[in-house]
Amino acid sequence: MGRRIAAKITGVATYVPPRVVTNHDLEKLVNTSDEWILTRTGIRQRHYVEPGVGASHLGAEAAMKLLRQRNISAAEIDMIIVATVTPDMLFPATACLIQDRIGASNAWGFDLSAACSGFLYALTTGAQFVGAGTHRRVLVIGADVMSSIIDFQDRATCVLFGDGAGAVLLEPAENEQEGILDFVHDIDGSGSSWLYMPGGGSLNPPSHETVDKRMHYVHQEGQQVFKYAVRRMCDLSSLLLERNHFTTADLALVVPHQANLRIIQAMRERLGVDESKVMVNIDHYGNTTAATIPLGMSEAVDQKRVKKGDLVMLIAVGAGYTSGSVLLRWAF
Repeated sequence: MGRRIAAKITGVATYVPPRVVTNHDLEKLVNTSDEWILTRTGIRQRHYVEPGVGASHLGAEAAMKLLRQRNISAAEIDMIIVATVTPDMLFPATACLIQDRIGASNAWGFDLSAACSGFLYALTTGAQFVGAGTHRRVLVIGADVMSSIIDFQDRATCVLFGDGAGAVLLEPAENEQEGILDFVHDIDGSGSSWLYMPGGGSLNPPSHETVDKRMHYVHQEGQQVFKYAVRRMCDLSSLLLERNHFTTADLALVVPHQANLRIIQAMRERLGVDESKVMVNIDHYGNTTAATIPLGMSEAVDQKRVKKGDLVMLIAVGAGYTSGSVLLRWAF
């Protein structure tokens, strides 16, 4: 039995900083090569912010673009949920900064931390408020400045990430043929030692020692993450399809988290989805963490790969481990 929510996505917009960093640019910073990066990750380039630009700036740009696109004023927004692991600061929440920056004077909100699954967690959370009838318009934003927490002495991780933001607008679904049909989320804390940032929290607060030990950067065991991500993305996708009496043939589009092209390809093959139905744009952006799925949805719209009524699957796995998948009928 599904978990239908009477909420739909009525718009999507994105923003990436203008600075493009290619694999050849990284060759000058770390012992790597364009061939090595492209072969192992599928990434050709990514975007980095300039100094002084935080996640709130990227998120606000995406949000304002979305509001213009939908011809809605910021004052009409009831709620803002921001998925991020790179907030401008520990507090206040990035949602507060974005709310003030875009002038959403009637909105409340908060940040949500679930790493690469963050956008889907935020999407499901926001949809609950719309589906319950308590909110009319909810902004869900995924924004990360991953260039602020990558270690350019670690060639295995520094080549993977980029900066970006994406925003969607959630509004009430008018009938059962549109909007969010079902979702599934889970966590597996036993994976917390494979992908994490050890410094900066209450356990290891900032100090000369934590800086010297390079504890304020992403740490990852790639093979462990790879195996878990492929298995869990397939398991959750299969669960949603079976629970709602669909097969992969019914899907018009799958938008997976963009962590590594090999993960996406392995997931696609194991799930049995045609390559033409899987959104891939990691070559342009790298892993932008909470921004990857809205970036994928936005490009799918631009490329006319999705239309109203299409069955779409969103799927992600992130640090924690966190996992999530959302099944929806495209509504615009």
